[in-house]
Amino acid sequence: MPDLIGHRFAAPELLAQALTHRSAGAPHNERLEFLGDGLVNLFVAEALYTRWPRADEGALTRARAELVRESALAPIARALELGARLTLGPGEMKSGGHRRDSILADALEAVVAAIYLDSGFETCRQVVMPWFEAAMDALPPPHKVGKDAKTRLQEWLQGRGRPLPAYELVEESGEDHAKTFRVTCTLAQPVVVTEGQGNSRRSAEQVAAEAALAALEAL
Repeated sequence: MPDLIGHRFAAPELLAQALTHRSAGAPHNERLEFLGDGLVNLFVAEALYTRWPRADEGALTRARAELVRESALAPIARALELGARLTLGPGEMKSGGHRRDSILADALEAVVAAIYLDSGFETCRQVVMPWFEAAMDALPPPHKVGKDAKTRLQEWLQGRGRPLPAYELVEESGEDHAKTFRVTCTLAQPVVVTEGQGNSRRSAEQVAAEAALAALEAL
């Protein structure tokens, strides 16, 4: 564990608390999570400020939101194998809590706070920021950050005076708890028809819009 996190704790009890969910009783990681959330936001904000010297406040804010949201933190927690080390109550263990994004993201923030309390601000930043490097490298240009595919497609078409896309639900299948939606995205000018699939109509539309953008770039 220490080698994956990149920090050897002088006070191992801090790490133990950081990995203890409230369902397992006190002391749990909620207070550490609160502190870690603030630290992660600061570290990421500072890194973006340095990386994008010409980006405005809006772009920086959207980029930070992309990097610190639950769905971005959970994969980092998985890469550090935090799930296998979580202490959960019986109910959370049975329901697979060690795999849940919300619990993993909270644990990651708690671990950040534990490192900070164990060794201070600079050490914490040096340990934590490499976890975010890949995600930061994968960010789109500042002016595109935070805009989903449907928004970017609409802006592309509006900027050229073209008709807006039409989305149509083609198929809805599966059980109520695990439905799959298939949607088409049709552009009139130029004529482009793409398809997307997802676990909600909205997510399927986003996939179809992304495919439409790729098709436009290829023209």
